[in-house]
Amino acid sequence: MSLPPRPKGLDSPLLPTIFRYASRAQVWVYRRTSGRVGGKWRIGAGFRKPVATLLLDHRGRKSGRIFTVPLLYLVDGDDLIVVASQGGLAAHPQWYRNLCATPDTSVQVGPERRPVHARVATGEERARLWKRAVEVYADFEAYQSWTDREIPVIVLSPR
Repeated sequence: MSLPPRPKGLDSPLLPTIFRYASRAQVWVYRRTSGRVGGKWRIGAGFRKPVATLLLDHRGRKSGRIFTVPLLYLVDGDDLIVVASQGGLAAHPQWYRNLCATPDTSVQVGPERRPVHARVATGEERARLWKRAVEVYADFEAYQSWTDREIPVIVLSPR
């Protein structure tokens, strides 16, 4: 299977702004419907095979404010797995850097809120979880091909 070429507009300064407003809208709808609307990602590879989404809270490392972002996830035992792909952009997403600074946080899955501790998967664990993530959402593989950074895989464990 060949991967799609890197989109020409991927480095546009407008893209992060679009992502931010789209995320805020999804969070607003998700919270008001307990995930019944906004709880499945149906774009790209998710069009034919929708992917479950959760809401991840993270504390700004500079501002101290709490922010929320919708993310695709998969379940691995008691853990939830998210990927810091940011659509293949060159830089890690803000939420990832914030989680590295303050790993104790919470998520909302459907109507349920739960406290979690975040850590970055490494080595064999990362390889195993990356393979599973690509099986759940094939576009992750394209995103990795569009950037020089290794896209982090984050394990959210119950606390």
